[in-house]
Amino acid sequence: MRSYPKNSPRAAGRLLALTMIVDGNVALSELKAVYRSRILDHIALDDDEFDTVLHELCNDLLATAHHGTVQVDTATIDAFLDDVESPELRRNLLGAMWRLADADGWLADAEAVVLNRAAIRWGAESGFVTH
Repeated sequence: MRSYPKNSPRAAGRLLALTMIVDGNVALSELKAVYRSRILDHIALDDDEFDTVLHELCNDLLATAHHGTVQVDTATIDAFLDDVESPELRRNLLGAMWRLADADGWLADAEAVVLNRAAIRWGAESGFVTH
C-alpha cells in the first residue's frame, strides 16, 4: 500500500474512498454524496485528486488480492485511520464517512466495520467517548 503524509488531503481522501469501495461496489449515490457534502473542499482535495486517490486505492487493494478476492483487514483499516491525527479532521471525516455509507440507503457489513474501527480508534484518542 502506498503511504501519504499524516493529515494530508490524500490520506483523508483515501478514507472517504475506502468507505465507498469497501463493500465492493461504488454506488452513484455515494459519488454524489461526496461532491454534495463539500468534504473535499474541507480537506483541500479537488475532484481530480480525489479520483486519483480512489483509483490508487483500488489498484493497491487489487495488488493484494488473493485468488481474485479483495479483503481489507482491520490492520489495513487501522493504518489508514492512523494517517489522520487531527481531532477536527477526524470528526469531519467520520461524519462524512457515515453520510457516504448511508448514501445508498444500505449499510453494508464492510462499511459498518470501517465506521466501527474509526469510532473505536479515533474515539478513545479524540475525546469522542467520555469515560
